[in-house]
Amino acid sequence: MGKRKTPIAVFAIVVLAGTPLAAQQGAPELDRTPWGAPDLRGVWDFRTITPLERPEELGEQERFSGEEAAEFEQRTLARRNKDRRTEDGLSAQADVANAYNQFWWDYGDKLTEDRRTSLVVDPPDGRIPELTQAAKQRVAERTAARRRPAHGPEDRGVAERCILGFNAGPPMSPSAYNNNVQIFQTEETVALLVEMVHDSRIVPLDGRSPLPEDVRQWRGDSRGHWEGDTLVVVTTNFTDQTSFRGSGPNMRLTERFTRVEQDRLVYEYTIDDPESFTGRWTAVVPMTRNPLPMFEYACHEGNYGMLNLLRGARAEDAEAEAAARAAGTSGG
Repeated sequence: MGKRKTPIAVFAIVVLAGTPLAAQQGAPELDRTPWGAPDLRGVWDFRTITPLERPEELGEQERFSGEEAAEFEQRTLARRNKDRRTEDGLSAQADVANAYNQFWWDYGDKLTEDRRTSLVVDPPDGRIPELTQAAKQRVAERTAARRRPAHGPEDRGVAERCILGFNAGPPMSPSAYNNNVQIFQTEETVALLVEMVHDSRIVPLDGRSPLPEDVRQWRGDSRGHWEGDTLVVVTTNFTDQTSFRGSGPNMRLTERFTRVEQDRLVYEYTIDDPESFTGRWTAVVPMTRNPLPMFEYACHEGNYGMLNLLRGARAEDAEAEAAARAAGTSGG
């Protein structure tokens, strides 16, 4: 049976306008749960090679032409190919440093259907607003900590420790592989399980109050409600270790999930964090239904990589102490 195709651009405009899709003329009849809510359950694939931010050289160009899109896709896929062996390709040393060959990477191979030049749709320039001075200082301090031998696991990033990050967010953002989210749904709760990393984010829909401001969580404190046929999830109370593109612990994240076809869902998120960004910003990510099941992504804190990293740091400490003692003895 044929499936009606509707450009993602239309969906993005409708979602951003806050107009219930069910009210749009000609909107498809979509599945609903036994209790009458739009059925978001299942596995949704959010792969795309559309960049989060618009490349600066594109200026105010919101969309590629068909020819430009084909050229961009070809160039991007060639650049990301970890197996390339051309004059400007990878050396043997770079190949080993990559750790994974091309088989393991799964960015996707297409732009969004409407050929947008960025997933960021607001501001209109498709760029994330500049960081504030406080955020720049915070990022600089974290960078400095990463560049010295780790004193402990807390000195390494939460993504490296398999606590947060990669494409899981929140918010979710297309990345190198495992670009799937499984949505579970009851009348009073929604659970979001992103394939990358390991934990589900539980979103109450029963109107309960948010957690007190001094209770902070890795993935924040999420509360959801329905606006027409759109699921809206507002998340606050992040920790001071949480950061998305430079965000801080007081980020307010608003996510919108709208099923627009049987096999298509639009995911939109807005970041409001005046302590970290000079303006609010919004991105729209199209998702398609994945009929395949998700498997465990066995990333966990305390893996051998982290253990060996800390052992190496302690060995460097010991060498430095021994060198200092030797220098003191010879100097005396």
